[in-house]
Amino acid sequence: MKINELSKNIDNQRIDPVYLVQGNDQYLQEKVEKALLSIIPDDQRIMNVGILDFEQTTMSNILNEVESAPFFGERRLVIVRNAKFLTGERLKQKVDLDGLVNYLNHPEPTTVMVILAPYAKLDGRKKIVKDLKTKATLINTDSPSENEVRGYVNSDIEHNGYQIDNNGMNLLISRTGANLATIMNELPKLYLYGVDSKIITEQAVSELVPQSLNQNVFDLINALLNSNIKKALDIYADLMVLQEQPLRINAALLSQFRLLIQSKILSERGFSQGKVAEELKVHPYRVKLALQTSRRFNLERLEAGYLGLVDIEHQLKSTTRDPQGLFELFLVKFNNKKKI
Repeated sequence: MKINELSKNIDNQRIDPVYLVQGNDQYLQEKVEKALLSIIPDDQRIMNVGILDFEQTTMSNILNEVESAPFFGERRLVIVRNAKFLTGERLKQKVDLDGLVNYLNHPEPTTVMVILAPYAKLDGRKKIVKDLKTKATLINTDSPSENEVRGYVNSDIEHNGYQIDNNGMNLLISRTGANLATIMNELPKLYLYGVDSKIITEQAVSELVPQSLNQNVFDLINALLNSNIKKALDIYADLMVLQEQPLRINAALLSQFRLLIQSKILSERGFSQGKVAEELKVHPYRVKLALQTSRRFNLERLEAGYLGLVDIEHQLKSTTRDPQGLFELFLVKFNNKKKI
């Protein structure tokens, strides 16, 4: 189930006893939680809403909450955050899940239980995961595709009485890496900027929305791979002016080169763009850009860039050499290697 369907069901009072909200998009997780909170009237929330963090409580406390009757209201809502017991991650202490399994078989009719699992993947081998997938209502909050992001953004813009031109939308997607939470945080500035015209233009996006580090790094790598040394140096210098730490810049460069290599290998093995994103647990938009770039260069060249950056990282951590000087030397060496 997607969030739009959930909202319609809530409006029509079609409310289920247990929800599993699974996916790694922060904005959608928060939006779903807010929608489910609306089940309980504002004046009843103090007594009839329980919010528990699995990392800070016990399963016994969680079960006590869901088995409690509502206080002067029709329903009680219990939200369980950070449900790590559904993943393959090793837990600090053993968790007795028998009580939760029993509850799923006989949920309290006046309680709405919401389990938030902000993870890309759950451990499907676990009985509790299998039970939840069959007995709970599943709400998908995976990182949305670029088209889905555009849909969410357009919906919010129209809801607020604004319009955005195609160039403005394209630049907004590019500058934020199609990160839905980032875009939604930027929209209030754009609304204020265009309060008279009610139109969000490319110029407004250019002036108000900063380019993410990942996008700057992507542009830098494209310049590097295309032997545009001046542009690569200019982007690196701009990042330094913005007081980005050299190690952080280099880590982002390494991450992007790793993504280029992994995406290329998986694509050559027949993986689709969506499957690559799922396998690497990377935002679909980043994979789209990585595949567009990696197809134009051979694996040897991509690996040479990665290894050169590994050497820079080592020198940044073990010497006092000037970071910008190290990067310039790397550019020269890389550019002198055999090109496509």
